[in-house]
Amino acid sequence: MTSQHESAVTAGLVTLAPPPTPQELAVLHARLLEGAELAGLVDVAYRTLDTPVGVLLLAATPAGLVRVAYEREGTDAVLGELATRVSPRILEAPGRLDITARQLEEYFARRRRHFEVPLDMTLSSGFRRMVLGYLPNIAYGHTASYGAVAAAVDNPKAVRAVGTACATNPLPLVIPCHRVIRSDGVTGAYRGGAEAKRQLLRLEAAG
Repeated sequence: MTSQHESAVTAGLVTLAPPPTPQELAVLHARLLEGAELAGLVDVAYRTLDTPVGVLLLAATPAGLVRVAYEREGTDAVLGELATRVSPRILEAPGRLDITARQLEEYFARRRRHFEVPLDMTLSSGFRRMVLGYLPNIAYGHTASYGAVAAAVDNPKAVRAVGTACATNPLPLVIPCHRVIRSDGVTGAYRGGAEAKRQLLRLEAAG
């Protein structure tokens, strides 16, 4: 009886396969990415990049770079914003962002003063987009006040609105809102934090 029972239990056992190794998972992810790319199912590709100002999340659509986010903004929150405002078809696909990552590394190594990547401005519109369009005119190693930027975009009374445009810039670093400071010389707020802004200004001043 006992022997028959044990045989029945043994016959019902299922041998579980060992969990996949990191290498096997990488291969599976590569196959998934390749299939999604071929099928046109990836609207937003993203990757992360270690930098002197912390880990950055980079995201791009077929049109261009759409988001640069600091770690303090929260990966889940940023991906949620992209899913809501751009497309829910998001996949980690580092290869799509290799050029942007390389240019950022060159920037932090003081070998690059401006970026040459296509931009997708979906996350900015109206006056804010106008302000962001002007900011690349502020040269590397230089700064401008919020008031000066407002005057440059023909709306000298919109100083606070310029501040809001800089604070909500979806492409910090690449669109250099860190070069906009208060008229009294104080650096002011920044999406990546005040210390990150000061660090970027010091890097450019030394370059």
